[in-house]
Amino acid sequence: MRIRPYSENLDFEYLKQWIGGEREHALWCANMIPYPVTQENLRDFLLHAAKEWANSAYMATEDDGTVIGFFCYSVNIKNNEGFLKLIIIDDRKRGAGYGKKMLKLALRYAFEITGVDLVRLNVFTENAGAIRCYENVGFSVRVVAENVFPYKGELWSRCSMAVSRHEET
Repeated sequence: MRIRPYSENLDFEYLKQWIGGEREHALWCANMIPYPVTQENLRDFLLHAAKEWANSAYMATEDDGTVIGFFCYSVNIKNNEGFLKLIIIDDRKRGAGYGKKMLKLALRYAFEITGVDLVRLNVFTENAGAIRCYENVGFSVRVVAENVFPYKGELWSRCSMAVSRHEET
């Protein structure tokens, strides 16, 4: 598996297909990007995120170039921490270890290339499959903010997870 920069013209259609509906969209991006995701609203969000948080967007691919997943990554140089967000895997590949492989590669990039000491991410507690995947690569729950995200009459809790350079598996 490899990671490469996200290319809107090459990759948007893949990403769009992986978001199976409004609930999955909310789990993926906490509605920071309007639903349904369009090329324009994703572009606007990524430009804003690059400016505000120095986010960069990446695609994970098989060695033959087959697109597998997407994530954004940023580094907070003040505290030497990385942050992963908007993590998604091709829905046909979920449950087969691709997410774990992508995250291990993202962590390797974070620790070895960007030199951070800790990588964080947030995930809704309703997204149990993602939490298991994150735990399988070494992330642990640091804080749970209860009932912080309203979704169609529900209140979702947000889990802050992290892994340090010495904890990754």
